[in-house]
Amino acid sequence: MEQIAAALGDGARWRIVELLAERPRSVGELAELTGLRQPQTTKHLQTLARAGLVTVFPLGQRRVYAVEAAPLKDFGGRLRELIATIEANEGERDVLTRYQAAIGADSAAADRDRWADGRVFSFDRLLAAPRDAVWRRWTEPALLAAWWVPPSMTVTDCVIEPWAGGRAVLDYRDAEGRYRSAGKVHAATGLEHLEFDLSVLDAKGETFFTGHYDLKFTDAPGGTRLRLDLRVTETTVEAVPFIAGIETGWGQVLDNLAKHLTQDKDRTP
Repeated sequence: MEQIAAALGDGARWRIVELLAERPRSVGELAELTGLRQPQTTKHLQTLARAGLVTVFPLGQRRVYAVEAAPLKDFGGRLRELIATIEANEGERDVLTRYQAAIGADSAAADRDRWADGRVFSFDRLLAAPRDAVWRRWTEPALLAAWWVPPSMTVTDCVIEPWAGGRAVLDYRDAEGRYRSAGKVHAATGLEHLEFDLSVLDAKGETFFTGHYDLKFTDAPGGTRLRLDLRVTETTVEAVPFIAGIETGWGQVLDNLAKHLTQDKDRTP
């Protein structure tokens, strides 16, 4: 596929294939129709032949070329698969569009520190799993890291210790940098309530903003209802991209939590 794509990526070769799609043609005729010199035309035809796109027929002193449909059909099939994948995941692009718009709106408002203090975000999800399974996904480090941290990241530390005074830490990295958040747990009632702070930090350990998280777990038909309330304080001007991404980002994170809980359920004998 790579060789075919490279061969077709040249405008002159693409034109040659278009001409050969109509009927087989000689090198001389192709050179005349494309406006290329004959040696250039021959080189292009050799490239197309190496990719399996054309076949040469030596006819006495003439060399006539014909296009091969089979590799183009295979290439077209791969392109259709690619298009189908893009269309199936177009929601990911929509997320970026919404995030970009949110950054623009918040940038206009962030004219001073504390600009977003007191802003509240609320999320309510019905999760198809019992409360103990949902609770474990929040309080067991390995299970927490599996859904909270993006899959492309390498986790350094990810923990919410379910007792008053326990650590709340989210620390991960990728090729572009390190992302750190740290705080502490203020309240924890097993399988029912979890309350903690988490400050997003810069490279020097300074706070971009602090999020105050209040989670409630209740039984509901079909599983567990999770209520997450998030209140923002200590916002700096530099916190714009973080604040702008909360609504969309937490929506994605909770979608990921739901997916992992469903996978757990499917694996249960």
